[in-house]
Amino acid sequence: MIDLHYSATPNGQKIAIMLEEIGADYRVIPYDIFEGDQLSAEFGRINPNHKLPAIVDHAPAEGDEAVTVFESGAILQYLAEKAGRFLPRSVGARAATLSWLTWQVAGLGPMGGQASHFLRYAPQGQDYAIERYTKEVNRLLTVLERRLRTSPYVAGEDYTIADMAIWPGRASAFVMGMGLDDWPAMHDWFERIRRRPAVERAMERADHKAPAKYVGRHQTLNEREWSNMFGDANHAAVKGD
Repeated sequence: MIDLHYSATPNGQKIAIMLEEIGADYRVIPYDIFEGDQLSAEFGRINPNHKLPAIVDHAPAEGDEAVTVFESGAILQYLAEKAGRFLPRSVGARAATLSWLTWQVAGLGPMGGQASHFLRYAPQGQDYAIERYTKEVNRLLTVLERRLRTSPYVAGEDYTIADMAIWPGRASAFVMGMGLDDWPAMHDWFERIRRRPAVERAMERADHKAPAKYVGRHQTLNEREWSNMFGDANHAAVKGD
């Protein structure tokens, strides 16, 4: 049994997809990130960074003690190595997969997150930040589009954890008004993955639905929600206050 500590953000959806793809026995432990569920001391013992997702594997491949993994890229690699799937063994294909996985977790994901923050939650008058991050997301999506014009999947001929990492990020493009029709190769890739049975199962589960305040272009948070997401409560959690 694997516990998936989860909120239905793109980072969480990556892991839900992977767990369905490998047929893992898992349970979802949902968190309301706006209510600050992830800021508890108990969760801090699982992930000191107090961010979702994280997993606890109660039946690791070696040893009897449960294994905890946090950060979405690390979780995907851990599960791929545990299952022996979706991370190629050949040197070149493995390097390509890990390169694109890192490209997502270090580039597309954070830039999309910043763009979404300033468009969705930040006070008005953040024009420079909005322009900065939306332009960078556009640049990164252009990189992805050009790659998918010559390759069926981001790392090559086969579907891998790199595709799983990138696929849920379509939400950021939607928030910025970037329709998939603007990216024909990406659109084709997106639709092929969307139709995979494991992806359909992951996205249809009721406990995988995104919270209402995470959906839509503009959201207004109350003082408590802002503190839990971006303010004092968020910072206090890592100090143990």
